[in-house]
Amino acid sequence: MPDKNIKHPLNAPGPYYVDTTCTMCRNCLEEAPMLLTVVDDETAVYFNRQPANDEETAAAQRALEVCPTLSIGNDG
Repeated sequence: MPDKNIKHPLNAPGPYYVDTTCTMCRNCLEEAPMLLTVVDDETAVYFNRQPANDEETAAAQRALEVCPTLSIGNDG
């Protein structure tokens, strides 16, 4: 279960976030490459921006659903 108390600090403000339990499996990047970015040390990803339309919201939701560590959350 994603933990909003340990959100990655680089996440863009908004409902979708990645917490610090991300293990960098890259599954989410296949679903929402327009929204997620790899941190410089390549140990995790974060939401560089929030979804701006229905298509991007669906992509963010798919990214959440494929996360094996349950590190992606939606507070919206």
